[in-house]
Amino acid sequence: MLDKRTLELLRVEPGTKVKLKDRDAGWTVTPEMRELSKDELKTRSHEYLERSRKEIGDAQTHLYADDRYSVLMILQAMDTAGKDGTIKHVMSGVNPQGCQVFSFKKPSAEELDHTFLWRYTRALPERGRIGIFNRSYYEDVLIVKVHPELLGPTPGHAKINEKFWNARYQDINHLEQHLVRNGTIVLKFFLHLSKKEQKNRLLERIDNPEKNWKFSPADLAERGFWKQYMSAYEDTLSRTSTEWAPWHIVPADHKWVARAIVGEVLVQTLARLDLRYPPTTKAQRAEMARARRRLVNEA
Repeated sequence: MLDKRTLELLRVEPGTKVKLKDRDAGWTVTPEMRELSKDELKTRSHEYLERSRKEIGDAQTHLYADDRYSVLMILQAMDTAGKDGTIKHVMSGVNPQGCQVFSFKKPSAEELDHTFLWRYTRALPERGRIGIFNRSYYEDVLIVKVHPELLGPTPGHAKINEKFWNARYQDINHLEQHLVRNGTIVLKFFLHLSKKEQKNRLLERIDNPEKNWKFSPADLAERGFWKQYMSAYEDTLSRTSTEWAPWHIVPADHKWVARAIVGEVLVQTLARLDLRYPPTTKAQRAEMARARRRLVNEA
């Protein structure tokens, strides 16, 4: 189900124009996947995810020991698309010390007094770690594009027009290119949820007492801007999917499918890094031999 060809179909080729209505939010990415029933797909997805968790855990140990790379995973989506659950299930096999998760809320007064990228760069993962942004600097070309009144002060009181947004896309692309050049692998996932499925999930939060705490009237309010958000996402995905940091549009109507895909992309990415334990020098081996003799000869 999740072979290299399938994952390539989910990747946004740099320079292409994204039309989300042409992207399936379910699972019918390939003819082979269309032949699977819902139960078959669920079982297959769980098998892939279980294998991925083990491989991610092992790879993270090598990532830390190798100390040449870091990984930045960015998850963007509409409300209820399953970002939190994806992080929880995909990363459950990783040593907590090797993984950092940041969720960015409304910016503070201090953050608004800096460039829009400042607060995100402070949370970037150091070498050897996997950093996860649950929402990210992309909010500054998504929610603030739909609600420009949230922008706050702009440099020189710049006009909020297409030139302004183009400059932000360019700033983001340059930041990610800088990160990749310096050893940070940038993986970007848009969890593609259909409007129909979001309705079902919002109703579940209302009808299920155990999920009432998840419901926020703001989610319903933002749903009223669905068309504007889809347009903002299409522009963002089209303008910021690059050779060094491409976007993956992940079908998210079925949570197990989204989790399996994100896990497999991470596994394949880590495998390409050729991670290894650092070699020991002749002097280090001699020192370890002396230490071993001392330990063996202890009374």
